[in-house]
Amino acid sequence: MSDKIERIDIKSITDPSFVKTLNYPSLSLLCHDIRKAILEATSVYGGHLSSNLGVVEATVALHRVFDFSKDKLIFDVGHQCYVHKILTGRSLEHLNEENYVAGFQKLCESPYDHYEAGHSSTSISAAEGFAIARDLKHEDYEIVAFIGDSSIVNGLSFEGLNDLAARKHKVIIVLNDNDMSISLPSGGMGRFFRKISTGKAYNRIKRGYRRLLSHGKIGKALYSFSSGLKESIKRKLVPITLFDNLGYTYMGPYDGHNIKTMERALKRAKNSTRPVVLHIITKKGKGYGPAERDRIGYWHGVTPFNIEDGSPKKLHPGFISWSHYFSDVIKEEMGRNENAYVVVPATGKGSGLEEVFEAYPDRCADVGIAEEHALTMSGALALSGLHPIVSIYSTFLQRAYDELAHDCARLNVDMSILIDRAGLVGKNGDTHQGIYDAAFLKSIPGIRLTMPSNKSIARALFDQSMGKNGVFCIRYSRELVPEIGDDDPIELPLDKFLPLKENGSENVVLTIGPLGRDLAKLIEENGIDCDIIDPVYLLPVAEEEVSKLAAKYKKIFVYDPYSTEQGFAQEVLCALMKMGYQGKAKTVAIPNRFIAQASLNDQLSKFGLKPSQALESLKEFLS
Repeated sequence: MSDKIERIDIKSITDPSFVKTLNYPSLSLLCHDIRKAILEATSVYGGHLSSNLGVVEATVALHRVFDFSKDKLIFDVGHQCYVHKILTGRSLEHLNEENYVAGFQKLCESPYDHYEAGHSSTSISAAEGFAIARDLKHEDYEIVAFIGDSSIVNGLSFEGLNDLAARKHKVIIVLNDNDMSISLPSGGMGRFFRKISTGKAYNRIKRGYRRLLSHGKIGKALYSFSSGLKESIKRKLVPITLFDNLGYTYMGPYDGHNIKTMERALKRAKNSTRPVVLHIITKKGKGYGPAERDRIGYWHGVTPFNIEDGSPKKLHPGFISWSHYFSDVIKEEMGRNENAYVVVPATGKGSGLEEVFEAYPDRCADVGIAEEHALTMSGALALSGLHPIVSIYSTFLQRAYDELAHDCARLNVDMSILIDRAGLVGKNGDTHQGIYDAAFLKSIPGIRLTMPSNKSIARALFDQSMGKNGVFCIRYSRELVPEIGDDDPIELPLDKFLPLKENGSENVVLTIGPLGRDLAKLIEENGIDCDIIDPVYLLPVAEEEVSKLAAKYKKIFVYDPYSTEQGFAQEVLCALMKMGYQGKAKTVAIPNRFIAQASLNDQLSKFGLKPSQALESLKEFLS
């Protein structure tokens, strides 16, 4: 290995083998250039910034110690993989755009991606699955689960930790600690024993000793006695962590930004004969001042920004997001209702609830990446006389389906669930589309699902949700709404469709959400003969309202660009069929499939969901 400092053009990288040949000064330069590339790409295309800036050296060290053309590396959460993508020959140009590199590991994208996940806490369970298959097939490769400290507190991670320890299949878990405090072992004796337990000679002798005494009752008894004595002495001298108690070899903590230190630790982890937890300390956002100083998660997932001062590139004066509108509504409610209690599963920043948490810290809980816990806890809050307001992304709500059914709806509690980022979400891709909630929620008795098309309806729905109306869900998209106006008080009869235009036509269009309002405007501008209705209350479909449609209209057109066709659209068709409807009906909704990353406009266009496209479908239907 030469002492010369070598600079690698990261655009010329085809595979990661080159990192094994570089000296440490060259590696330091490589890490600098990788950080610069990540910063430049996310400033143009958006993406996950701070988490990737924090894992540069650790990822480089992993590729120096392992060969991930055969070894398996699983990132948890999957968005920590930008450095891995660069090292395996993938450019971040056009990040998250259609037909370009995705923001998560993708099986179809590279032979170096062995798993893919957009949600968290899946890596340990997946790693165990790979390990069981490897050992059953007598194959030889290492499996590394690279998991963040926020992901390991999820119940799925603990289930995986418990089972993997019990089965003892070799997996290396790299715990990336960049924020939380974890109980650490300390003292020279602890470091001494841990160093021995991961040494090559020690493990070779250990395996031979076990084989020697594995024949006959006396040998087995002697091995059992000596093993127990060793563990007893070790527990007296070595501070014990949760991972030790579960049966893991715990190593660390190590500086995750020191490649040489990481290499040594990873090589020792490879020597272990049982599952290993290798604990590293990193700084989230390392190398970019605004991200390093961030304490609220602003730089976790970013929209395009100016690198010089961190200011956003895309400003929308006069508009706010639905998330921020509902945040303002919640804050008002908290001020007048002492029983209101906000619960979020690590989505407080994304849903704009920072001011609510700051103003009412005793009545707000961010439970972390623990959606199941969030819903069950909220059910108990409701049974205790409080009114929980759960703010959760559509794609995360599906992880708490069982708890929502058993621990909330079945108990008929009163609670508000604000389903953020409903509908197509564009660049986050197939794991984050918020399009399935209507389809899975319709199978749970006792849940009311609604969607506002303007702020006046949103306010009325929120007020209803705070009453004695059971589990009341309000879904809304990532679209923007006018900051001022469009919020006059409105009378909204519970479970009744809202007429927008009635002129005695034999045709009717049911339009959902803000895009539905856009279609309604186009219908008016084109002078199309039809009545227009905003259903508002999507589930359960009010049979009385559908029977009115069946009696009054010969043609019924349903436009729902926010849910799959298995949601509201299908429920309307089923209700009409049961009633023996003799007219014609057509639906325009999202197909029931996993939808890859692309711009929101391209996704809508691809499936004929833009209001202008829906208008053409309507014209054809009415002709």
